[in-house]
Amino acid sequence: NISSDISSFEKIKRTHKRMAALASNPQMLTRQGHSSYKKEQFWKKESLSLEKKCGFCCVKVYNYEKLGRSQVEKEWRLEAFWSNVSQPETVEMVPINDVDELEAVLSEARNLSQPIIIEWMASWCRKCIYLKPKLEKLAAEYNNRTKFYYVDVNKVPQTLVKRGNISKMPTIQLWKEGEMQEEVIGGHKGWLVIEEVRELINKYV
Repeated sequence: NISSDISSFEKIKRTHKRMAALASNPQMLTRQGHSSYKKEQFWKKESLSLEKKCGFCCVKVYNYEKLGRSQVEKEWRLEAFWSNVSQPETVEMVPINDVDELEAVLSEARNLSQPIIIEWMASWCRKCIYLKPKLEKLAAEYNNRTKFYYVDVNKVPQTLVKRGNISKMPTIQLWKEGEMQEEVIGGHKGWLVIEEVRELINKYV
């Protein structure tokens, strides 16, 4: 009886919903039952697929029935699996608008013992605009280890620009422990700039 089978598996599904919060790897639970009957040789296949998504948890129930050579094989399979939480492709850079915001960012990074990356840019600077999405892709590689920010020098007080000691753009700086450690002046090819920034990060993470 399919309906009763569904009911029994609902109990298992509820258990696996609780397990989903703790599981970090795909898991499979399989139960097979076999019984023999004298039947004429024939093949029969019935399948039931139920899918319910619970956060990252997806549960499917399958019922296959195979009859032949005086044997009936019933296989019930409950598969509970969790989709891999893949790295994001990009992480949007956060703007810094004044000195107070910069100090707050530096304080948070100091508490986490992490470096931060700041791109000093301007909306009229074509190389700055070109680099920004590339840096956001790089930010995804270092997600939860390094945070990326940007400053539009035309939209912030000059006290903030002086705090960064900025004279050319784009300038990509790495800050740690409240101080600027190293920087890359991004006047050359974008992929070279990104590689130089990656090398900087690897030195400090």
